[in-house]
Amino acid sequence: MRICQLSENCGGCVLRNLNDEQYKAYKESTARKILSHIEQKEIIFGESIYIPEGTRRRASMAFNYSKKHLKMGFNVSQSHEIIDCSECALLTDKLNNNLKNIRILIEGLCVESFSVKKGKKFISQYINEGEVACCEADNGIDILISVPFEPELNHRMIICEQINQCPDIIRVSWQKSKTTNVETIIEKSRPLIKNSGVDVYIPAGTFLQASQAGEQALINCVLNYIGDRKGKIADLFCGVGTFTYPLAQIKGNQILAVDLSAALLEGFRHSVNKNQLMNIQIEAKNLFKYPLDTEELSKLDIVVFDPPRAGAAAQTAQLAKSKVPIVVAVSCNPYTFVNDANTLISGGYVLKEVTMIDQFVYSKHTELVALFEKE
Repeated sequence: MRICQLSENCGGCVLRNLNDEQYKAYKESTARKILSHIEQKEIIFGESIYIPEGTRRRASMAFNYSKKHLKMGFNVSQSHEIIDCSECALLTDKLNNNLKNIRILIEGLCVESFSVKKGKKFISQYINEGEVACCEADNGIDILISVPFEPELNHRMIICEQINQCPDIIRVSWQKSKTTNVETIIEKSRPLIKNSGVDVYIPAGTFLQASQAGEQALINCVLNYIGDRKGKIADLFCGVGTFTYPLAQIKGNQILAVDLSAALLEGFRHSVNKNQLMNIQIEAKNLFKYPLDTEELSKLDIVVFDPPRAGAAAQTAQLAKSKVPIVVAVSCNPYTFVNDANTLISGGYVLKEVTMIDQFVYSKHTELVALFEKE
C-alpha cells in the first residue's frame, strides 16, 4: 500500500484505512449482500480479481482559482470542497509526473480574461472553476478541460505554447458543457491504446476503462465465460470496442458492435477500417430506448453487454424473451445488475457464475462479470 497524506479526507480512497485482509473482506461481503437479492437459490462466485493501485490511467479533477491560488484535485468525501492534490497514489507514474504541467496550464488559463457581452457592453470575466480530465493513452496523455466559456484566441495560444513544451501531453480538448461538442485545441498525435494487437483510437472525452490492468481482467473474464463457443456475437454498449476487438480476433466470430455516441463510433470505425477487420459490423443505436428486439436477437449466438451504471433494463427485457443461448453481462453497478439478472432469470436464464473485479481501488465501487445460459 502506498502512503497517501490526503486519504483521511479525500473522497477517492474511502477504504484506504483498511488493511489488505479487511479490505478484501469488505469488498466481497458487500458484493455478496447486494447479489443476495438475485432470485436464484444458489449463486456461484468466481475468484475475485484485485487490481493494484498506481495503475489508474484516467482521472477527472475539479479545480477552482481564487485569490491568485489554484486548488486542483478530488473532492472531500460527500462534499464539493476540493482537496489540493499534487500527486495521487492511485494514478500511474506518468500521470503523476505530469500533474505539475497540467496545473501550470490551468493556472495560465485562469489568469486570462474572457470578453462577455452584457447589454451593450463587453465585460471581462475569468475562469474560476471547472474540471480537467486526464487520460494516459499508450502514446501519451490526453486532456479535456471543461469550463462554461468558449476559449478565445489568448487561451488557445496559452494551450498550444505550454503543451508544445510537454512531450508527454499529446492532446488538449475543450468542452463548454456536458451537452456541447468537444473541440480539440491541439493534437500532436492521435491518442491510441493497444487492444488485442490493434491500435485503437480514443476520441476526446470518450469513456475508457480506468486502468489497463482492469480492462484486461474484464476481457479475460468475458473470454473465459464464452470459452470455445463461437458464432455471431453482439457487443452491446460497446464503447471503444473493449470486448469487440478480442472477440473479433477469434476465427469464426462475426461481431455486431452497438452504441449510441456518434463521435465514439466514428473513431471506432476509423480503427476497424485502418486495421481491415472485416468481421466487425458497427451500428449506432440508443439501446435504452430501442434495444435489439427478439427478431434481431434470433440471429445471434452470444450477447455481451456492458451498460453504464443505470443498467440495461430495456435490453434485458428483450433478451428474456429471446432464445440467445449465452449472455455475458458486465456491470459497474451491482444494484442495477441485480435488476438485469432477475429479468434474465425470469425469462429462463440461469446465472452460472459471477466474478467480482476490483478496478476502482479503495473505493466502494465494484465491477462484475457474469455468465447466463438459457435452459
